[in-house]
Amino acid sequence: MKVIVCVKQVPDTNEVKIDPVKGTLIRDGVPSILNPDDANALEEALALKDQYEDVHVTVVTMGPPQADEMLRECLAMGADEAVLLSDRAFAGADTWATSNTIAAAVRKIADYDIIFAGRQAIDGDTAQVGPQLAERINIPQITYVQDFKIEGKEVTVQRQLEDGYEIIKVQTPVLLTAIKELNKPRYMSVKGIYEACKQDIIVWSANDLGVDKSEVGLDASPTKVFRSFTPAPKGKGIMLQGTTKEMVEKLAVSLKQKHII
Repeated sequence: MKVIVCVKQVPDTNEVKIDPVKGTLIRDGVPSILNPDDANALEEALALKDQYEDVHVTVVTMGPPQADEMLRECLAMGADEAVLLSDRAFAGADTWATSNTIAAAVRKIADYDIIFAGRQAIDGDTAQVGPQLAERINIPQITYVQDFKIEGKEVTVQRQLEDGYEIIKVQTPVLLTAIKELNKPRYMSVKGIYEACKQDIIVWSANDLGVDKSEVGLDASPTKVFRSFTPAPKGKGIMLQGTTKEMVEKLAVSLKQKHII
């Protein structure tokens, strides 16, 4: 069984800041991490590998050369091989152009049974690349997967809904997007780290994928980011002191003075 896992290196959103003048992200000094939902997707693929001897797991990402570090983390966790899609032609891509690039890589890998992806990336929160990829390679897709089982070529999943879940059965090949409720990602092992450091990362350019450069990167992206910004800070809060009754009275007086009540 061949399993492909789509992953992404993202900035740690706890450390992200925005330039107030330029309205752009300040990336200098911001650590990069494996996208959390993608870690759940990888874990489910690795759980399959633990269960069945014939499972081969390939992780794929599109990004700059430094994404090599994130891919080695995936290898250290247990993935069999890693593919980095890196080319200046891919730069500035939105989800539409990104899915086109990844689809070309998936076609090149070929003979896959399951493609796992995270529900969404924390740097964009669009949740679009997985579904777009499935549409481009013309296979079924199930999003928001919170439970997963496979018997032969039949996959049974629980798809999370706002008020519960639905059970869906589908034949492979299929694309599934994972959420955090699906599992708990494992840590890298010492042996895995050692072996990952020695393993080669496969790097494919636009020429290697055979894609038309007018269909990838910024030129092929219909979505344009106008501005990024953080909301203006609110006024300093007022702390009330005293007994509960005294604080309620002070609050009521203050709200009346501001004509709120």
